[in-house]
Amino acid sequence: MKYRSNKKSLKETRQYLRTHSTSAEAELWKHLRNKQLNGRKFRRQHSIENYIVDFYCSHEKIIIELDGNPHGDYIKIQQDEKRDKRLTELGYKILRFENRFVFQDLEWVLSEIVNSFSE
Repeated sequence: MKYRSNKKSLKETRQYLRTHSTSAEAELWKHLRNKQLNGRKFRRQHSIENYIVDFYCSHEKIIIELDGNPHGDYIKIQQDEKRDKRLTELGYKILRFENRFVFQDLEWVLSEIVNSFSE
């Protein structure tokens, strides 16, 4: 099944999310943009099918998601699980980090990302 990446119908939403990013997304982006992390190109607020992911590296097929409160509501957790299942079916590896780790242990977050890269 062919899926669509960066659908035009989601362009405005992607742009809005980029200009209204969370502080954790803005901080992590400082370290991912311009191929700073092992020369890998990352995109932010990239869409795959009808899902918009926080960060995406096409070379590695890695999606990085930053999550707020780990005790989020049940419906949001269910939606994330459904979304992750579909994206995994499409061959993507998903890395999830709580926002607080970007500020408390950024080096660990970055090393986890690098460690997920294929050889």
